[in-house]
Amino acid sequence: MSERPFSPPPSAGFAATLIGWQRVHGRHDLPWQNTRDPYRIWLSEIMLQQTQVSTVIPYYARFLGRFPDVGALAAAPLDDVMALWAGLGYYSRARNLHRCAQAVVERHGGAFPDSVEALAELPGIGRSTAAAIASFAFGARATILDGNVKRVLARVFGIEGFPGEKRVENAMWALAESLVPGVDASDEDVSAYTQGLMDLGATLCVRGKPACVRCPFAADCVANVTGRQRELPAAKPRKAVPTRRTWMLVLLDGDAVMLEKRPPSGIWGGLWSLPEAGDESALGARAQSFGARGNATPLAPFSHTFTHFRLDIEPRMIEMEQDALARVDLPDAETAWVALREIEAFGVPAPVRKLLDSLRGSLL
Repeated sequence: MSERPFSPPPSAGFAATLIGWQRVHGRHDLPWQNTRDPYRIWLSEIMLQQTQVSTVIPYYARFLGRFPDVGALAAAPLDDVMALWAGLGYYSRARNLHRCAQAVVERHGGAFPDSVEALAELPGIGRSTAAAIASFAFGARATILDGNVKRVLARVFGIEGFPGEKRVENAMWALAESLVPGVDASDEDVSAYTQGLMDLGATLCVRGKPACVRCPFAADCVANVTGRQRELPAAKPRKAVPTRRTWMLVLLDGDAVMLEKRPPSGIWGGLWSLPEAGDESALGARAQSFGARGNATPLAPFSHTFTHFRLDIEPRMIEMEQDALARVDLPDAETAWVALREIEAFGVPAPVRKLLDSLRGSLL
């Protein structure tokens, strides 16, 4: 299909229409709304990246309970942050969250900067997130361009091509900037406009079955008028998802399991997980290095899908010999014996936590 030129805005009143719709039909009772506190806004924006609102809400509440301000988060051990984040996924966000809090304290005296440019220089804050914080916290005239907004723009204006392609994304940025309310708009108008873009994409212009009949732009939307809701935005070109395989050691000593902290980068970076090896014999050698002498019992294999690959996991359980004189000393601070009933105090990846929870149910 040949590409069409980008359509102009359906009317000069795009922003006004969206603001009016948001004030009547948008979301107004989310935990991070109705505040100008940049800390709370920043925390919600980071958590909401690639994660649904319903999933974020309980994590957001727990984080605020433990870290009520940026100073408390900056001063906390990274392990505490990772433990509270466990299960939310995309763990680099948690590491960057901690680094960002420390940067705000060290570089800005604990106060978030109010410009998009300065916000975007902080760890883990990109252009769109910086614009959202600046808009909601400081009333800045700044445009956002997250996944929901890209979907709205692609459909309303008939933008062809995959939004992740640089050329298409650049065109979307230019269009999004042209639609921001003018300099005569109030701070409240700017915030309502920014929230309206998010709300429209999250509640009506959804990926699967958009509720076009309730959309304020239904009469002008290219996708709706031409029946191309499923085609716009264009899907990411498909690539075969590779599969990797790993063996995990479930080493038990009574009601305790041995956990090992993963490297700070890579999958599950900085979390506590089960020791791994690339094959059965290597896992056996690792078990012996920890003083385990018994036979390994295979547990039910399971898989976990990441963004770019699928991981097939083969767990093997070994129980420490009951007549051992003492529990084996672990080699360093990156390994720990943890009682199964205390696993929630450690940042453990969701699929590993599920395995240990089921094991706890059968042993305790």
